[in-house]
Amino acid sequence: MSLLNTEILPFKAQAYANGEFVELTEASLKGHWSVVFFYPADFTFVCPTELEDLAENYAEFKSLGVEVYAVSTDTHFTHKAWHESSAAVGKVQFPMIGDPTATLARNFQVLIEADGLAERGTFVINPEGKIVIMEHHDGGIGRDASELLRKVKAAQYVAANPGQVCPAKWQPGAATLTPSLDLVGKI
Repeated sequence: MSLLNTEILPFKAQAYANGEFVELTEASLKGHWSVVFFYPADFTFVCPTELEDLAENYAEFKSLGVEVYAVSTDTHFTHKAWHESSAAVGKVQFPMIGDPTATLARNFQVLIEADGLAERGTFVINPEGKIVIMEHHDGGIGRDASELLRKVKAAQYVAANPGQVCPAKWQPGAATLTPSLDLVGKI
C-alpha cells in the first residue's frame, strides 16, 4: 500500500539538533512543511555527502517554511558523535533523529529488516501531516537537495492553487496546467 496522501503515524524519538538532544513526535512534523530524509547509517560514504548537500541548502528550505529531519536507525548519541567528527555532517543544523527501534523506518516503509537499516527514502509532508511526495533510492544513489527543493516548491504551489498542476521540470514562475477535457491530446 502506498503511503502517498496518508497521514504520518505516531512516533516518539530522540534527535540531535543544534548541540542538544530533543524529543520529537508526529506532532513536531505538523503545522509546517516537513522533509523526512532517511539514510542508511552514520559514518558511511554516500550519506555524509547527502547531509552536507541538505545542510548547504537548509536556508532555502527554511525560507519556504520547511523543516528538514534526517533519520537513520543509529542513536541520537551516534548522530552527535558524527556531527562533531565530520566536517560535512558538522554543517547540519536540522534535527538528526535517532531511530534505533526502527519505528520511523517501519512507519515510512523504508526499513531493510535483514540489516536493521533504512533505505534512502525521502518524504515531503504537508502542514496537515499528510505525505505528498515520496521516493526511494538504491543505497548507492545519492540524492540532490536542489531537485528536492524544486519538488517542495511544486507541492506548495499545488496546495496553494487547487485545480492547477505543475508539469515536468516546473520552476516557480513557470506556466502550470489546469487539467480539463480541452487539454486531452493537446500536450
